[in-house]
Amino acid sequence: MTNEDKCTSFFDKNHQTPEFIENKKRQAQQGRRRFLKSAAGMGALASLPALSVSAKAQTSLNELLKTLVKTDPWLTLDATLNQLLPSSPTGPSASEIRATAYLYQVMTVQPTEQDEKDFILKGVGWLNGYANSEKSANFAQLSFADKEQLLRGISNSTAGQNWLNTLLGYIFQAMLSPASYGGNPDGIGWAWLEHQAGFPMPEKGQRYFELPTRARIDLISRVNYDAKRLASSRNQTHQGTKKS
Repeated sequence: MTNEDKCTSFFDKNHQTPEFIENKKRQAQQGRRRFLKSAAGMGALASLPALSVSAKAQTSLNELLKTLVKTDPWLTLDATLNQLLPSSPTGPSASEIRATAYLYQVMTVQPTEQDEKDFILKGVGWLNGYANSEKSANFAQLSFADKEQLLRGISNSTAGQNWLNTLLGYIFQAMLSPASYGGNPDGIGWAWLEHQAGFPMPEKGQRYFELPTRARIDLISRVNYDAKRLASSRNQTHQGTKKS
């Protein structure tokens, strides 16, 4: 049994930062744009046909979420995401970028580590336990001010910081990824940031984690190709100089 298994709340001293968070930190140091390149960049592959997210598929996901967010864990996760990025005149909210739909795909479709999914779900129980001890109600039932107070409270603990940072990371991804990943409908996040995404966009079945290995960009081959082309160009220039 790990220390994380023993942890019973955001304030439990048994908590240690999960390995998946440490791995993400290391990956971020190697390249902070890795996710966006794999998600949005794959849409630029010329071999993929230009397809938009079908209205039928999006409607189906929206209808599913309407049912899911009525009960936990999605009721609390949806409330938390919307508290972290509420409605504002200065930019889109978690609801508008469909952060919950994106997180749902992360938890059910994308290749996400089981430890990370477990940690997200455990946080729901910890948050509701804390809400009941402080406010005698589950988190989703509280006022905006009470929710804000509780999230600020758990942010003072290591486990709380880790949990909130994990959800914030997925909010950013929902805002910046192609709509086929569940969020960013009609490019609302890109429009807000005045960002022009690459085209064509990947559709379901063409997302980065669904592509066969042979369809992915081989950077080593590309570097070798560019090096050979450069060498050939230099050789031709050199030969031309000799003839003159």
